[in-house]
Amino acid sequence: MEVKKVGIIGAGTMGIGISVDLLLHSINTVLVDISEKALEKAKNEISKNIRFAPMIQKDLPKVDINEAMKKIVYTLDIKEVADCDWIIENVTENWAVKEKVYKDLDSICKPDALFGVDTSCISITKVGSVTHRPDKIIGMHFMNPVYAKPVLEVMKGVHTSDDTIAKAEQFLAQLNKKAIIVNDLPGFVSNRVSHLFMNEAMYVVQDGVATPEQVDNIFKKCFGHKMGPLETADLIGLDTVMHSLNVLYESYQDPKFRCCPLLKKMVDAGFLGRKSGKGFHDYSKL
Repeated sequence: MEVKKVGIIGAGTMGIGISVDLLLHSINTVLVDISEKALEKAKNEISKNIRFAPMIQKDLPKVDINEAMKKIVYTLDIKEVADCDWIIENVTENWAVKEKVYKDLDSICKPDALFGVDTSCISITKVGSVTHRPDKIIGMHFMNPVYAKPVLEVMKGVHTSDDTIAKAEQFLAQLNKKAIIVNDLPGFVSNRVSHLFMNEAMYVVQDGVATPEQVDNIFKKCFGHKMGPLETADLIGLDTVMHSLNVLYESYQDPKFRCCPLLKKMVDAGFLGRKSGKGFHDYSKL
């Protein structure tokens, strides 16, 4: 079954990235947010990325920018996703917010629509429990930048059906992507491990052991990582990392997930990483 139309909920970093990838593969897209400002920013970023992504990633389809931009609708009205085949949700890692979004989507979307939960840490089974379609809920953890990453972590909830898993794999194949399918516990594989990694790097800086530059350079130059843990946190958004750590701590009640006080302080100060121009590194001149 070819996916013809996808609704993206949330016009932040991941919502923008997924929209770009969909448009590069000629899939009609509806991008929903609660902020007109966020949608305007998304429109500019999507246009820029569609133009330049194929130059960076040579195996991407070459599309006409004007034709591609005709395939996306920007809206504040969530009801405009009513006829979408798939929904990919990227809202903040706050259960109260997600719960309302999924209850609304469940009542709005057609019965056979499937929901991809692009969450960092919240249980897929928990998401499914607030809908009347838990068998059609599946985690789809897109990596950033979306257009350049050929593999996703895909998480099946307790009630996720084999049919939904198969359709998720077919959908991802349209984007030239493959899935590594894992089971459902908060944080799954990638974030359960990576957030410990980033959090401990923040403690290293807080304790005065090293500067952010030194921490990231050790992992890039000694271990061959493309990005250091603090650069990665800045890219994700420090507020998102903080929320995810809080979810992990609440889920497992394990002190190893206790959020670094320095991270909380930076979020309170508005230093959120790339999206604010400053995090552990300075992006104001980029």
